[in-house]
Amino acid sequence: MSSGRLTLDTGWGRRTRRLGPQVVRIAAPRELVFDLAAVPYGDRPPHAFRTKVEVLERGTDMVVAAHRTRAGRLTTVTVESVTFRRPEEIGFRLLRGPVPSVSERFILRDLADGTTELEYSGVLGTDGWAIGAAWGNLVARYWERTVADSLLVLKSAAERAAVNR
Repeated sequence: MSSGRLTLDTGWGRRTRRLGPQVVRIAAPRELVFDLAAVPYGDRPPHAFRTKVEVLERGTDMVVAAHRTRAGRLTTVTVESVTFRRPEEIGFRLLRGPVPSVSERFILRDLADGTTELEYSGVLGTDGWAIGAAWGNLVARYWERTVADSLLVLKSAAERAAVNR
């Protein structure tokens, strides 16, 4: 289960918990932040993303992508649909992973001073009543830490790119 290869999705004893919110203020225009957040899902992602994200299917405003994430000694593989509403929202829906249900989104807002506020939030669902909820809390801890790390990388890259424009 922790590797993402087995998902128990019975619907029995379904519990949900919030993910986030995590809010980051980025000294860059919203369109630039959106473009950089979408880079891993593009036609030619940089080499650094190729080992972490593999696009399995591509549509106009959506991709299905496998994400590889280190979780302790294991590498977890999740498969998610990723939708793009340029330039204000990127949505994620779990298709396969260590829990039966996750939906998340990045909301990007223009601020008056030309910066961007990026807000991450989501909902994680598990089955199995209290045991499933305990598993969900463990998964959520890694999940939210991974998102926080990604947001810091995105903030740094966007601010560097904005200065070099």
